[in-house]
Amino acid sequence: MTRDLYRHDPGPPVWEVPATGAARFSWDYDEGRERLLALYQKGKDKQWDGTKRVDWELEVDPYDPLGVPDENLVVFGTRYWDKMSEHNRRDLRRHYASWNFSQFLHGEQGALVCATRIVEAVPDLDAKFYAATQAMDEARHVEIYSRFLQEKIGMVYPVNPSLRSLLEDTLRDSRWDMPSLGMQVLIEGLALAAFGMLRDSTEKPLPKQILAYVMQDEARHVAFGRMALREYYKQLSDAELRDREEFVIEGCYLMRDRLRGEEVLADFGVPAADAVELSERSEFLQIFRKLLFSRIVPCVKDIGLWGERLQRAYADMGVFEMGDASLDQLMAQDEEIAEQLDAQRFAAEEAARTEEVSRTIAEA
Repeated sequence: MTRDLYRHDPGPPVWEVPATGAARFSWDYDEGRERLLALYQKGKDKQWDGTKRVDWELEVDPYDPLGVPDENLVVFGTRYWDKMSEHNRRDLRRHYASWNFSQFLHGEQGALVCATRIVEAVPDLDAKFYAATQAMDEARHVEIYSRFLQEKIGMVYPVNPSLRSLLEDTLRDSRWDMPSLGMQVLIEGLALAAFGMLRDSTEKPLPKQILAYVMQDEARHVAFGRMALREYYKQLSDAELRDREEFVIEGCYLMRDRLRGEEVLADFGVPAADAVELSERSEFLQIFRKLLFSRIVPCVKDIGLWGERLQRAYADMGVFEMGDASLDQLMAQDEEIAEQLDAQRFAAEEAARTEEVSRTIAEA
């Protein structure tokens, strides 16, 4: 059972978030917006089976599942690291990988719930169509991350309190656009950046496959959020836009300041105050925290949330210049990397089949 693998008690088996808002039906069955319907078609065409596309036969060392440099660990080079035996360091690598992928898992379940809320609440039928394909994508992601954690690492961490808080704020809001803003812009934007850093730094084939294939889906989800929100936000008053900007600012500060894996450090005897200090001093974490916003800032600007207070907040975080990044280029790269992995695997499998046939003929 999954609960047996949790490092800490995750609480009651079901987390209930009281939700408000109307379910909206549309009696307009015309074709709808061309770009959104094209994205819906792509969502249908790009569905895939996680049990077949991912090569689950690949072995994973649970004590080094990602193969990233130890320099990326917050405690590396500190007195805590120096006191650790090699066995402790192996455990630490496992715990950090478990914590990272556990937050990915919980975030994907949040995305699954939000996608169903979008289907229910969005007023336009074409948007409902696409959100339905996203719900299927998110279910697949939950399945894949859960399987990786259970079968390959054998350990799960509970949801981080800050991620839980942002999920709760997103789901409690009765306005139809808030699940899209909270999930597709903020949470999935952060996730894409985190996925991308691990995808590009790991040499381990199984996590690289998982991250690349999930990112291929997530790029479409962010594109959907951009289309739906950009059009809707053009209709809002300045006061309504400022209200949504406040939500973005609070969410960004929350995730930047709290999503640091301090739960892992606590498990290795690092006091909370030292954990905060080490996190603030970590060069890797400073870079990571900035790059977390590489997908969010240009998306927020693109959908029309770019008021003075929001710009000041991004300047304070040191990420203001990211507003000019090209989301389309980033998404094209995500698509290309996933396709390249598929091509490499196909070529290797084809070569193996050809060699087997040749050997069989030679032995006949």
